[in-house]
Amino acid sequence: MSAHLRTLGPVMLVGAGKMGMALARGWLDAGLPGSNLVLVDPAPSDAAKALAADYELTIHAEAVGLDPNVLVLAVKPQIIGDVMEGLKQAVGPQTLVLSIAAGISIATLSAGLDTGRVVRTMPNTPAQIGKGVTGAVAGPDVGTDDRAATDALLSAAGQVAWFDAESDLDAVTAVSGSGPAYVFNLVEALAAAGVKQGLPDHVAMQLARQTVIGAAALMEADPAPAGVLRQNVTSPNGTTAAALAVLMADDGLTPLMERAVNAARKRSEELGRG
Repeated sequence: MSAHLRTLGPVMLVGAGKMGMALARGWLDAGLPGSNLVLVDPAPSDAAKALAADYELTIHAEAVGLDPNVLVLAVKPQIIGDVMEGLKQAVGPQTLVLSIAAGISIATLSAGLDTGRVVRTMPNTPAQIGKGVTGAVAGPDVGTDDRAATDALLSAAGQVAWFDAESDLDAVTAVSGSGPAYVFNLVEALAAAGVKQGLPDHVAMQLARQTVIGAAALMEADPAPAGVLRQNVTSPNGTTAAALAVLMADDGLTPLMERAVNAARKRSEELGRG
């Protein structure tokens, strides 16, 4: 349980979608008092209403009369301009702004909310089950206490990695932000390969899914580098070695992944430019 979360003061979460609700539940489970969490969403989902009922929270349609210590923006980037216009009055000198809106720059957030105490982040979808990793970059007026508050809030969703340059978030987006989809596609490809070897569709998918789930759990339990874990399951001249000779060839998985990540980064940069 986080002592920091218990004393963080009013936290306003704007946007009660899947990621917002996952964060909120993580904060509450980690020790944030329900009385210190304010939800703002003009059209809350059933999941948001259920969370509010479970923890006796109130969902506000707008941020009128609310004075948060931390303002968390968990809204779609397409509506961020309108949302910030309605939040200006809620942002005071005591307010830290924490944004998970993809592609919205610190400069845009600072101008829209008239504050330099902005942390821009890029979480990924496993944050919804507390297994995520979030990249974070601090704005010009973010202090040590603000970083500690950010760590306390984001750690409820998984690990946190800080970066000095905002441009690094494009690479974070390409590696970990989009990365879960790469893993899901790997499962699809592995299952399809199993079908080609004569396995029934449902059996091939079961084997592929559980193999990736098990490998991920093993990697989480063992701090050894991924390369060492790979070597541990590779007997010389065995079946795994034969497959890895294909995957690790000059035209194998590494250059393919480099091209995929580069494409994702370029698209992230384009979206950031609007």
